Amino acid sequence: MIKDKVRAALNEQIKFEFESAYLYLAMAAFFQEKNLDGMAQWMRVQSMEEMTHAMKFYNHIIEREGHVELLPLGIKKTEWSTPEEAFQDAFQHEQFISSRINGLLKLAREENDYSAEPLLQWFVNEQIEEEASTSRVAALLKQVGSDSSALFMLDRDLGTRTFTMPTEEQSA
Repeated sequence: MIKDKVRAALNEQIKFEFESAYLYLAMAAFFQEKNLDGMAQWMRVQSMEEMTHAMKFYNHIIEREGHVELLPLGIKKTEWSTPEEAFQDAFQHEQFISSRINGLLKLAREENDYSAEPLLQWFVNEQIEEEASTSRVAALLKQVGSDSSALFMLDRDLGTRTFTMPTEEQSA
């Protein structure tokens, strides 16, 4: 059985993961409207990843005979003035999610919920990659500045990103 405090916190994390998916989908729409199809593709893949993250928490609760409570979603921002601003916001959002994951791991340890630790450790490692990738693109966009040729080259490069459904080995 999952401990009540941990279950409640994981249910809240499901909400944050779905909000992340929604945020990245809003960013994809922003990029699509700007004819930056590669960046839109990158964000669509990011959105799909976040949905799989939410389902990892969902499945963990179910597998431990807990009650999943889907909380109302909210989104704080849906418009950006530049691609750099959008990716900088994505980076800041990933930093927020990292702090949430770290807090969940701390709670699991305080509650002696050892069964939650492997899942949360996977997310600790995942967040390293999430922060690095969004930070990298934000930094590249800063370097690009107003050079439209460089922007379109970066856009083309980011458009090669594809979504691969994680396997069980990648999930644990």
